[in-house]
Amino acid sequence: MTLRGLYAITDSQLLAGRFLSHVEAALAGGVCLLQYRDKGDDAARRLREAEALMKLCERYGTQLIINDDAELAARLGVGVHLGQTDGPLTPARALLGRHAVIGATCHASLELARQAASEGANYVAFGRFFNSVTKPGAPAASLDLLEQARAQVRLPIAVIGGITLDNAAPLVAHGADLLAVIHGLFGADSAQEVTRRARAFNALFAC
Repeated sequence: MTLRGLYAITDSQLLAGRFLSHVEAALAGGVCLLQYRDKGDDAARRLREAEALMKLCERYGTQLIINDDAELAARLGVGVHLGQTDGPLTPARALLGRHAVIGATCHASLELARQAASEGANYVAFGRFFNSVTKPGAPAASLDLLEQARAQVRLPIAVIGGITLDNAAPLVAHGADLLAVIHGLFGADSAQEVTRRARAFNALFAC
């Protein structure tokens, strides 16, 4: 499995009223990984939405992972993305099995990335690289950090935080394998524009 390309992350508020249509539009434009990210406490709705996303991902041959919730990921048989407040990766790996994709938030820390690699992560995520609507207080990451990570960490590298089509190219040039995008993808007015953006993000990896 190659982890390289557009990494789409859902946002329930941003996608209100057009959740599945915009996600399917993104998948039609090519998505390497789709993360279901929902911080709400309605477990029944989250399960329902995650199941709907899983069916879409199966249709488009895309990997689905769940943000922060290894129990939900296990129920669906998919992977998980864990933040620094979600505990070590080892229990999640034991729960999900060796084939599940597990990613780890590393903020702007090479040490956290090395730790995640030693615990069996499939990819590490650095960010924020630009001003982020989703995580405005997250520590800033730099292109220098990205180059150092590329040299030191033998895992695919995801980058996140305010990424748009206007600023993504240098991240790919400096070693990013996955462009994790929320608003820069799903903030479009139409499904057609979501698909266009998805294709344009992926085209950056073909250069």
